[in-house]
Amino acid sequence: MPTVESSDSDVQQNPSSTLPLLGDNQVTMQASTSSSSNNSSSAGNSSMSSSVGGGVVGVPLDTQNSGEPPAKRQLLDPNSASSSSGGGAAAASGTNEKLAYRISTALCCAVCLDLPKTAMYQCQMGHLMCAACFTHLLADGRLRDQIATCPNCRVEISKSTASRNLAVEKAASELPSECQYCNNEFPYKSLERHEQHECQERPTKCRYHRIGCQWRGPYHETTEHERNCLHPQKSGRDVMAALVAHDDMFKEEMKMFHTLIDLLSYEKIIFNDLQMKPYRTDEYVHKLFYETARFSAFNQQWVVKARINNSQRDPHQSNERTITYQLILKTKTSTPMSIHFFALKGPFSDMKVNTQIYKHDFTEASTESDYYVLPLPNGTDGNGSSECNRMLANKGINFRLLMFLLNK
Repeated sequence: MPTVESSDSDVQQNPSSTLPLLGDNQVTMQASTSSSSNNSSSAGNSSMSSSVGGGVVGVPLDTQNSGEPPAKRQLLDPNSASSSSGGGAAAASGTNEKLAYRISTALCCAVCLDLPKTAMYQCQMGHLMCAACFTHLLADGRLRDQIATCPNCRVEISKSTASRNLAVEKAASELPSECQYCNNEFPYKSLERHEQHECQERPTKCRYHRIGCQWRGPYHETTEHERNCLHPQKSGRDVMAALVAHDDMFKEEMKMFHTLIDLLSYEKIIFNDLQMKPYRTDEYVHKLFYETARFSAFNQQWVVKARINNSQRDPHQSNERTITYQLILKTKTSTPMSIHFFALKGPFSDMKVNTQIYKHDFTEASTESDYYVLPLPNGTDGNGSSECNRMLANKGINFRLLMFLLNK
């Protein structure tokens, strides 16, 4: 029995000698915390578990609330939510930029891969084409003597089968687009106005460019340049070359104006509203030309004929396109006729043409005038090719022809 009691006392004393008391554990944790205040939470947990001596297993802080969803943990911990708000705003901004880029990519023209500035057409399968590319495809079909097709699905396109997509036009006008001068983003519908009138980086000429100043720079530097420009202090002899060039241009405009005024004083003046329709020659390589029906003027029968790029063999392979036309006398005349003529927009036509007066003396041996250029205004391409394509895309070219007969 005594032996048994001594053994029981030994058994009761062994646990108290090996396990630390609660107070000792707190002191150990405080010491470890004060010595490693800058350490991470994982280091603190490992020190706590080591001080316990393996009796208590340490739990990482990031897994203590693993049962709560992230959104709920942010609501429960406002500090963590405020610390992550800046990153969330940046991520949202990046997402919006990517979304705008994906939308602009989906709404761009299938031919030029650019957002539409005016109208947007679609084929029967829904593929998008801007107005310039649409008319260019129709013009190529006319020049090739083939049916124009969509470049994506090869379905037939024409002005009767294709339709405007107003939803795409409105959506594209609201998308942000970058200014080519200041690189800031603006809605696409206001970008052109910004680049032409509001942008401080838009290229601008000096106000003294008429007297020879060749400076061209951003708009915000114009005032400083004009204050220091040397051309106002130059003598008349120094700026004479620039003035002469300006006067020559003005004289050409006034010459055409006075010629038109003189023609309006003629006794015999007549005009006809005409339509030129497309035809093909009978040559081995069929070439496109336009011709009107016969019309009467000055008791004679006349015809207007036009051709593309001076009857170039493959005009569809050239991006620069011009229209030249001639006046043909279809009846015989015994007396020479000096005719001034020019083409202009008619009352029921959307044709855009500048004024250029031509003259030819029609005789029994010379019944056809030379081919003269139809002066089309410069478009976005820097020449009249865009307006030429728009005219070729139509089934016919409507215009008004003015003719003046000079009595001799």
